[in-house]
Amino acid sequence: MLRRLTKEKLEEILEAGIAEFGEQGLERTSMSRIAARVGTSVGVLYKYYKDKDDFFLACVRKSLRELDEALSETICREEKLRQYAERLIEALQRHCREHPSHIRMYHELTSAGAGRFGTLLAQEIEGVSSRLYSRMLEQAQREGNMRRDADPKLFAFFFDNLLMMLQFSCCCGYYRERFRLYCGSDPEASEEHIRQELLKFLESAFTLEETEISHQG
Repeated sequence: MLRRLTKEKLEEILEAGIAEFGEQGLERTSMSRIAARVGTSVGVLYKYYKDKDDFFLACVRKSLRELDEALSETICREEKLRQYAERLIEALQRHCREHPSHIRMYHELTSAGAGRFGTLLAQEIEGVSSRLYSRMLEQAQREGNMRRDADPKLFAFFFDNLLMMLQFSCCCGYYRERFRLYCGSDPEASEEHIRQELLKFLESAFTLEETEISHQG
């Protein structure tokens, strides 16, 4: 009879799964490799998870819980748009440093191999942030801190895309090389500079109305 695993051991198994999925991708990862990584048997894994897909979803949801915890302090504080954005970017940069495998696994959801989970997880992953960012920008508009000619929902989508690409640039091979090509350094070598330049970009996008922009030529 298999002995029940401790909570700590189950967390270790999920972290090993996250690392494997992040490194190998969903299709190339094997349950036997994960079991070997934590010094247990495949039979033990299948006692808790019915198959690899079930285990992958458990890993994704663990990662999401930890990201939610990392961002909870930022989300719950009422601040002006720029201060909010700065705290959010800083929290995401820190999360990338501490959990790069989590970001690589999240990136795996955008690949063909894990695409079948897209519909299932899109609302779960993106629903909270989409509502949060839309509300944040709508409030900034009401307070006169954001351009009045913008669509808050589309701006929330664009904002989230920028944050997502920043995370991929910190943790995922192709995107790190892309960052080096554009910027000549690794993302972690200039976190403060990246944060301030992104804030300048956002300030221009969020505050300058079309009639206030002077085009040359």
